[in-house]
Amino acid sequence: MNKFLPLIAVLALSGCATSEKTVLNNGEQGLSIDCSGEANSWATCYEKADASCAGTGYRIVGTDGTPSTKESDKTLGVDVGNYKNRSVVVVCK
Repeated sequence: MNKFLPLIAVLALSGCATSEKTVLNNGEQGLSIDCSGEANSWATCYEKADASCAGTGYRIVGTDGTPSTKESDKTLGVDVGNYKNRSVVVVCK
């Protein structure tokens, strides 16, 4: 069991972005991508958008997320304990 504990910890901390189809106010079909959490970044959102649009490109319609923490508010250079919310809405080209 002790051999599997580090593996379980790594799997718990790893994250992935999720996407779901959405309809915008103007009737366009879009994708809502959520890449929240410590293991993700804004780059994860944009990589998921690119993969979801099959390399045809995308247009960002909106973003929402937790602002970056100031360096002075970090503990030993790391933002500990603050859950990051990140989401982006895109339309594939």
